[in-house]
Amino acid sequence: MDLLKVSGLSTCLNDGVRIVDDVSFEIRAGETFALLGESGCGKSMTALSLMRLLPDGVQVAGRGLPRADGIPEAAPRGASPALQARVLLGGEDILALPERLMCEVRGGKMAMIFQEPGLSLNPVMTVGDQIAEVLRLHGDAEGDAITQRCVELLTQVGIPDAPRRVREYPFQLSGGMKQRVMIAMALAGEPKLLIADEPTTALDVTMQAQVLQLLRDTQQKNGMAMLLITHDLGVVAQMAHRVAVMYAGQIVEQATREQLFAKPAHPYTQKLFAALPDAARRGQPLAAIPGNVPALNAIPPGCRFAPRCEQAKPVCHERAPEWVTLAGGQGVRCHLYSESSPAGRGEPKANRDDAKRRGSQRSPQPIKPSPDSPLLQVENLQVHFPIRKGILQRTVGHVRAVDGVSFAMTQGRTLALVGESGCGKTTVGKSLLQLIRPTAGSVRFLGNELTALNSAALREKRAGMQMIFQDPYASLNPKMRVAEVLLEGMEALEAGGSDSDRQRRLDELLDQVGLASAAKWRYPHEFSGGQRQRIAIARALAVNPKLLICDEPTSALDVSVQAQILNLLGELQRELNLSYLFITHNLAVVEYLAHEICVMYLGRIVERGAADEILRAPRHPYTQALLSAVPRMDQSGIEVVKLPGELPSPANPPQGCHFHPRCAHAMPICRERYPDARAVSETHGVNCFLVESGDTPAS
Repeated sequence: MDLLKVSGLSTCLNDGVRIVDDVSFEIRAGETFALLGESGCGKSMTALSLMRLLPDGVQVAGRGLPRADGIPEAAPRGASPALQARVLLGGEDILALPERLMCEVRGGKMAMIFQEPGLSLNPVMTVGDQIAEVLRLHGDAEGDAITQRCVELLTQVGIPDAPRRVREYPFQLSGGMKQRVMIAMALAGEPKLLIADEPTTALDVTMQAQVLQLLRDTQQKNGMAMLLITHDLGVVAQMAHRVAVMYAGQIVEQATREQLFAKPAHPYTQKLFAALPDAARRGQPLAAIPGNVPALNAIPPGCRFAPRCEQAKPVCHERAPEWVTLAGGQGVRCHLYSESSPAGRGEPKANRDDAKRRGSQRSPQPIKPSPDSPLLQVENLQVHFPIRKGILQRTVGHVRAVDGVSFAMTQGRTLALVGESGCGKTTVGKSLLQLIRPTAGSVRFLGNELTALNSAALREKRAGMQMIFQDPYASLNPKMRVAEVLLEGMEALEAGGSDSDRQRRLDELLDQVGLASAAKWRYPHEFSGGQRQRIAIARALAVNPKLLICDEPTSALDVSVQAQILNLLGELQRELNLSYLFITHNLAVVEYLAHEICVMYLGRIVERGAADEILRAPRHPYTQALLSAVPRMDQSGIEVVKLPGELPSPANPPQGCHFHPRCAHAMPICRERYPDARAVSETHGVNCFLVESGDTPAS
């Protein structure tokens, strides 16, 4: 029996512009239903419509929602009264409930985990108080029983030392812990339906694996249904029973997980699969989807995906496709399957085959320089931040963010620096540029020691190394046009020649990153996330660097936009012979892009080597845990290594090997001293006593 039945759900702005358009689906008890698609497709707005948490100026079409007094509000202007959206939860139409009764449903029968826990938690209330609010509203416990239940919920979601954490504030918790608190709040009312909106987007792979396992365990225990909103196909493969693919406010395909991954029907779904990076496509362009999701007020006539579809026929631009049910119950909204369409019925040729054929013409590989002339050489790099206390602010300890890192990079190559959040990856990148001055160690760039240079001398060398930050919107000045953003670096470092030469250079840069020259007169807020990241790349290229430090440049992007950025980085590396230090926790991107990999844990590199060696035969238990935790579309034969606990504090690292408290293979010597580097091959090294003893677990 269906726990949730949604039929004809359309959500509009007050001017009639539709954000969600005629969406219908069902979710059974104990089932996970995934809603998949790019940002801007209407996934989150669908969830907010179900929860009746729509912002001002947005309304469900054709149904004025009841106020607290039970009197329906007016339907939005332009909405068709013939459309009668229905959302049945356990047989009850929750769109007909007054707000007073909806408050009992929201958080009780139906709960939601929001995408950004840092923005969803109240910063001035303790974690325990926020969970207690839910318990008071949807339970009958009081006093000490509520406190005890809060501790039980935090323990259930895997937060260590729950009695202490229950009295802490959100800012005292890591990103993974805040997400777990959100889950605890959602589970406090024992909901029958849990809506999880991108619950793992900002988490590293190990924390993501723990959160997903927690959701699966809770679902099996309580039998609750789950609506999972995501753009990660690997997460869908692990979690979902059935999947709906959403594009521009409409569901364009719906199928079981097995049907979708065996044979995606809609051209848009096929393109999403083809855009995924992996090792097999290294050196080949990814099949990126051209263009962007159409704006709400500029929906094209006919099929909404037609302007971006390589298989579009004339009818696709003229008439909206009907919903067609295929064999096995798989449904698709596409003219290619409609018997009444001039496009004809039949299975379209998968774009994945086209991408594979285009990719068979391998792109030229980067120039390999002489191994005895490194572009960048880092030796024993340390960055320690003092911990000060008291009125006199005396130093009582140090946070060892980076604690003895060494590696070398050559021209035209990509070195990936991977590890969990908080291990020191970004600090390494900033210290190489001397944005954070190292405590000790050596950073030699083109033979010049950067740590010994003063500010004036360092400015002259900085043009050779530039950084692309994780959040392009936060790193671009919102009050400056694109032209001003690009010129700022040129003028500061006296690059680009005369004013006329710099203007020509601006047009060249925008063309290089795939933007029109007219874009230089626009502001950052006028661009999509992928376009803003292109602007950030153009800004870095403006001063002709030899090395780009890329700090999670694709972490917040959809797979289609990610494919565009990765293709761009690959083209630039081949054309300009650039070197990349790629800081990330996305190991699928590492498989596709990297030549060498360094694995970092608690301020130190624990394994390094060629990408194929690390990915195919990892020797350190931590590396094996990272690789096993990556959500993959085919997880058969891969045993996930569960890492207990959290990353230890760099202010108080464990004695001996830093990883031993979380390692299932730790030996007594691991608790006594830190292991030296051991050579597995000429290019593969690992800091682990297991390699020396020959007891390394199979990878």
